[in-house]
Amino acid sequence: MSTEPTTSVPMPTDCLFRDDAYRRDCTATVVAIRPDGGIVVDRTVFYAASGGQPGDRGTLTTAEGITIPIETAVYTDPLKTEIAHLPVKPDGDAVAAPVVMLAPGDTVRLAIDWELRHGRMRIHTALHLLSAVLPYAVTGGSVGDQDGRLDFDIPDAGLDKDAITEKLAGMIAQDAAVTSRWITDEELAANPGLVKTMSVKPPMGTGRVRLIEIAGLDLQPCGGTHVARTAEIGAVRVTQIEKKGKINRRVRIAFA
Repeated sequence: MSTEPTTSVPMPTDCLFRDDAYRRDCTATVVAIRPDGGIVVDRTVFYAASGGQPGDRGTLTTAEGITIPIETAVYTDPLKTEIAHLPVKPDGDAVAAPVVMLAPGDTVRLAIDWELRHGRMRIHTALHLLSAVLPYAVTGGSVGDQDGRLDFDIPDAGLDKDAITEKLAGMIAQDAAVTSRWITDEELAANPGLVKTMSVKPPMGTGRVRLIEIAGLDLQPCGGTHVARTAEIGAVRVTQIEKKGKINRRVRIAFA
């Protein structure tokens, strides 16, 4: 055990959630303890906050069987390669020194709050469908475990909640497959139309970018977690359409 925080040059974390969003736990090796108490490991099932999707909550268990509640996971570097897991403070704050001081090389077990993650997977996939129903520039967005929203720049702002809800229901009912694949930075640069979000650009610089495809319905860069088929989303509805600017509209959805 160490009594001093350790830091290191950002080291790529093996993001297991990108290849298997349904994986709930894993073993990992501690790489570093950051000054803010963040625990960096060599691989993780925890999604790190980005692109409007919050970081996962869950637990980290030491080899001695001591469990540390994890409030969230965050990236430590601009290229989003290294992930730190932030323990819950006794008073509920997210940033804290670990309850148990760990040292590089220690083996730990990570487990996510699955119900929270699965809700976000369903909402996130539904938001991709919403961006297909409304094929306009996306200026912002947020993913929750029960609801979410996208902001659009829409020249003609006449939107009907029921009509959008009906179109979403039709897409969900298709039970279309949701898959991921990787393309190079150069391929994305040659196909700028793939990028729908104006406010959140896909991270480039590592040499490759992840695409999420909903068969026959949508294709766009995304690092988030998604369900395997659209039917798994379940029933959703448009709950509110807000005017955020002259041509900007915020469309909120939630589970029906």
